[in-house]
Amino acid sequence: MINDVKRVVGSTLGLGPRADAMDASTPLLGAIPELDSMAVVSLITALEERFGIAVDDDEIGADHFETLGSLVSFVEQKLAR
Repeated sequence: MINDVKRVVGSTLGLGPRADAMDASTPLLGAIPELDSMAVVSLITALEERFGIAVDDDEIGADHFETLGSLVSFVEQKLAR
């Protein structure tokens, strides 16, 4: 799952080879300049399309975008519902 989410993050943000070095502890929000408020919206849309999930506005929190691992956990929670 982490590799799938990493691919979505890397391609959506245009990170290129930097995405390859990402792991669960890699900080996202505030650490990756490409991840601004508009990119968060694009990333959520890409995750919804890739994983067939729906994310409501009230479910979006900075804590989900703290690290790659927290984003993976969020996607896994959405898939379990």
